[in-house]
Amino acid sequence: MAEPTTDDSPKFQMMHTMLRVRDLEKSIEFYTGILGMKLLRRMDFPDGRFTLAFIGYGSEETHTVLELTYNHDQAKPYDLGDGYGHIALGVRDIHGVCAALERAGANIPRKPGPMMHGTTEIAFIEDPDGYRVELIDLDTRD
Repeated sequence: MAEPTTDDSPKFQMMHTMLRVRDLEKSIEFYTGILGMKLLRRMDFPDGRFTLAFIGYGSEETHTVLELTYNHDQAKPYDLGDGYGHIALGVRDIHGVCAALERAGANIPRKPGPMMHGTTEIAFIEDPDGYRVELIDLDTRD
């Protein structure tokens, strides 16, 4: 149960971001196997023909997590649109992390290097559906 709010406590808590995925098992494997998240819970809704999987680096009570939504009848890829940006993860030793991710089969369309107009080193990888995940080197962050 949520703690009651006081005058100085936030009224809102970021809970999750939802991504629609075409292959739930492949997406769970990417986020847990390659990015080290944990599958926190999975909920099947057979009458609604969809499944939800919640994944993250810690419990939903204390961390913002990802909700992967699998619609059973989705035959074609989702249009990622031009309004969606990316998920960002902080890492240490971005070059070593990217080398390990590449060995694990991750697609890295933007190799590690300084961001434009700054010194923070970043990279972008893609999940199985083409969603971008930004890696930000915490040791070089502006």
